[in-house]
Amino acid sequence: MMNEHPLRRSLSAEVHARPFTYLQATERATHLALFNGEDDSARDRKKVAELCRRYSAPPPADGSNFHLVDLKGVRLRWERHTEFSTYTFFAREAVPKRDSGGEAHFSDPVIERLPQDWLESLPGEVIAAVHLEFENSEAPELDLQGVTRIMGTENFAASGVAGGAALAWMNFLINEDGFGRVLVRDRHLRPRQAGRLMQRLFEIETYRMMALLAFPLARRAASDISRMGRQLTEITREMEQSGGLDHEQALLDRLTALSGEIERLSAETSYRFGAARAYYALVVRRIAELREERLEGFQTIEEFMDRRLAPAMRTCEAVAERLDSLAERIPRSAQLLRTHVDIAMEAQNRDLLASMDRRAQLQLRLQETVEGLSVAAITYYGVGLVAYIAKALKQAGVPVPTDIVPGLAVPALAAVVWIAIRRLRSRLMRHSATPSDL
Repeated sequence: MMNEHPLRRSLSAEVHARPFTYLQATERATHLALFNGEDDSARDRKKVAELCRRYSAPPPADGSNFHLVDLKGVRLRWERHTEFSTYTFFAREAVPKRDSGGEAHFSDPVIERLPQDWLESLPGEVIAAVHLEFENSEAPELDLQGVTRIMGTENFAASGVAGGAALAWMNFLINEDGFGRVLVRDRHLRPRQAGRLMQRLFEIETYRMMALLAFPLARRAASDISRMGRQLTEITREMEQSGGLDHEQALLDRLTALSGEIERLSAETSYRFGAARAYYALVVRRIAELREERLEGFQTIEEFMDRRLAPAMRTCEAVAERLDSLAERIPRSAQLLRTHVDIAMEAQNRDLLASMDRRAQLQLRLQETVEGLSVAAITYYGVGLVAYIAKALKQAGVPVPTDIVPGLAVPALAAVVWIAIRRLRSRLMRHSATPSDL
């Protein structure tokens, strides 16, 4: 047999790793989503295993992020996501007989059948909680007043879903019991199709809430961005008024501090804004997968989200774009200010070099004056030596005119000394102009 990649089978099984639940009409469900960060996967798995042991049911496999298990009449679907976990409990049983007023709906939620101490010990914080009831097609028709009583509000969404195979009502509200409500009435759903539909409805509510986590952060960040934008505008305006190198250095310090503050705010918000975009995209996709059909007189789930969720997401997008734009303006302003500082420093260096050049010219003139004095002094001492030598020779019997020799030696010695000093200076200048060997 050909060599098989070691990951081939696990990658192939990934598409089947989280199957939809097999559902039939007259079913109840409770869905919980608990926000607990990115590092609690093992802790969640441990809590699920603890519940499974209480009902003598198989626990989740080590390292798994999904578990579907029957707990003696209540089925649990546990799924671990990046920063939250979902627990969905299903109970397949006959729903009590109802009338068109909806009095018996949501009267016996599935979650009340679970150990309360286990529920209270679940890690994380509840971010989404929904009760769902799945009615069969034989249930009595509901009038508007009855649906309003069931949903607990007049502001809810309703539509035909799954291409008209079912009807769905969602209130997107936290009722007095702390749960939202979803009512689904079967028309001709297949069991697996019903499982997909319920999962999409739960995910719409969960991802909606997860996306909205960025909204309060966006509102807080908006005021900081406005303040920092005003500071940057003020710094830019002051840059136009030349106040000297010290003033521009102070502006550069302020700009650097502002850049650090922007980077801090960007680090604090970038993850949540990015997550909000991803969650909102999932909401939009799940709504599209519902294949909604309008019920006369009701807003669809898509319309409800366009009116309620979409503006919040656009606010988050606008804040993120403003922050990115501000972060892009900072380097340009800093570069412009650094250019001003460099030009000012170059002007100072030019003035310094001109001053040094003037000092060098003065030193050269002084040196030339000193050289003239040096020639006179050395010539004077040289003539004295010549006079001593002439006198010594005359005493030795050499006929030397001692009065004439010193006078004749003056121009000769002066010329020699002057030539020697000029050559010495030329040699020193050549050495100073030639770079030293390193």
